[in-house]
Amino acid sequence: MNELVTASNGYEQITKIDFRSWIKPTFTPEHGVLIVWFGSFLMGAALAQTWNYCTNLALLCSFFALQAEHPLVVQIKRRSIWKPRYIIWAGIYGAIALLIGIWLWIQSPVLIWVYGVVAFVLAFDVMAVIKRKHKSILNELVIFAAICLSTPLAYGATTGSLSIEAISIWIFNTLFFGSAIFTIKLRRKKTSSLKPGVVYHLIASVIVVGLFFLGWLKLVTALAFAVVLIKFAVVIGFHNWYIKAKFHSVALLETRFAIFYIAIAAISVLPAHLPNT
Repeated sequence: MNELVTASNGYEQITKIDFRSWIKPTFTPEHGVLIVWFGSFLMGAALAQTWNYCTNLALLCSFFALQAEHPLVVQIKRRSIWKPRYIIWAGIYGAIALLIGIWLWIQSPVLIWVYGVVAFVLAFDVMAVIKRKHKSILNELVIFAAICLSTPLAYGATTGSLSIEAISIWIFNTLFFGSAIFTIKLRRKKTSSLKPGVVYHLIASVIVVGLFFLGWLKLVTALAFAVVLIKFAVVIGFHNWYIKAKFHSVALLETRFAIFYIAIAAISVLPAHLPNT
């Protein structure tokens, strides 16, 4: 009888512990992604040249959408075992983002184009996880492009429209932050070749120059891309240190260059004087 009571108490304790773990929120472990998200959003808001309640809602929408991706990916990776915590929080974050997104779409129908790209990227990401290619260069570039959609989201939600410059800055941000994929991969033996990084930065530079000559980017904005070229030159110049340094040091390097870029690019799209609201 005592053994049955003990077993019952043990089962209840395990159930209680599991339940507590379910209600513990999940957050993306990659803090650098938050810089990409907020920096891109800030540039969209700066381009809109105002900040209103729709901007606040767009910020919340993009934040919860970003947070929903992590538990979803983890659950798909471990799909042989259901993890209630990841399912619950992917659902909560996703539902909040969806509800806010629908409200913003009603206010600014043009956002349907942004949502369409997000839906495509989500499907692409899920397939990459299933095929065990979540960390491939292509998939990571696609994910960065999705995170940088916070630029046109901020602009579209704030102004009710989308412009060529907003789309160009989205591409611009994707190219800048996508650079980190190639520098970080230098630290791994299987992906330590400099060639992919060199090719990427050459192609990215050509695209940025093209956007400028088409009149879709301002000169100062386009010149902000020099920040990533300087960063890549530093990584090559101090290659031995970079591949052996602690990840914390590498993260600080990437973060400082990212913040410097965000500051230049965001200020470059602001007018000399903000319009009166």
